[in-house]
Amino acid sequence: MAGNSQRRGAVRKGGSKKGAVVGSGGKRRRGLEGRGATPPAEMRTKHPAAKRAAAKAKAAQGRSSSSGRPAGRKSDDGPELVLGRNPVVECLRAGVPATALYVAVGTENDDRLTESVRMAADTGISILEVPRTDLDRLSANGLHQGVALQVPPYRYAHPDDLLDRARGAAEPALLVALDNISDPRNLGAVIRSVAAFGGHGVLIPQRRSASVTAVAWRTSAGAAARLPVARATNLTRTLKDWASQGVQIVGLDAGGDTTLDDFDGGEPTVIVVGSEGKGLSRLVRESCDAILSIPMAGPVESLNASVAAGVVLSEVARQRRA
Repeated sequence: MAGNSQRRGAVRKGGSKKGAVVGSGGKRRRGLEGRGATPPAEMRTKHPAAKRAAAKAKAAQGRSSSSGRPAGRKSDDGPELVLGRNPVVECLRAGVPATALYVAVGTENDDRLTESVRMAADTGISILEVPRTDLDRLSANGLHQGVALQVPPYRYAHPDDLLDRARGAAEPALLVALDNISDPRNLGAVIRSVAAFGGHGVLIPQRRSASVTAVAWRTSAGAAARLPVARATNLTRTLKDWASQGVQIVGLDAGGDTTLDDFDGGEPTVIVVGSEGKGLSRLVRESCDAILSIPMAGPVESLNASVAAGVVLSEVARQRRA
């Protein structure tokens, strides 16, 4: 009979009120529903493809920071973004050939920003007001301070054109080649010294070398706008080709076979400067006609690459004036 709790299967659970017991709350129904499209492998954090993509991005960021490029740099041959108020105003003071100055909406004004806008307006550089989120996307760490400067890619000369221009000058050719120089500040300082002491240009390898970025522009104090820089596909082959055309190739090294006191810089000369740590590479060293060392009175074993280049260039300029 109805309500007979003694019949089989009609036992009420203890502590429950009359009626249906607590159900699943719809969990079983939602569990049967679809979860949508499967995301790409690169977006699944535990997928091997995602791990490879993360490692590749990390390696690219490491190469960017080690080479001294700002976070906005996209490629070696693309435009570069200089981020931050001090770097931007220094580039404008140095005469870097920028194409646009970006200022974030609502950026607080100060002397550096005022000077940057004034110099950009005076030189005909476009001044664009953009949302702050646009600059956030262009900088890896967001430290743009509301301002960015776009710099076009540097136009390198061809090594043959560089030598022809140097040989056509009134004085004997004087060029500097850089081997294993990875710091753009050293490159900019060498460009500045070559221009200051009457040199005709700088040669760098296409790979494993600092390039003419905004950092090099700023360090050169604008000399990169007046002095040609050539990029060689193979530095050793280019040096051997120049030597066959009557140019002496002189490498700088602390253990050289001759000193700067005995060096004759009156002939057409290419001074080859190696990195401070590794020095000249083996093949480049073997391509040199002589290895030159700088005599030093103090206990210092070596000089910074750009400083060593400046010392030798100064001595060559003195000899040629005499």
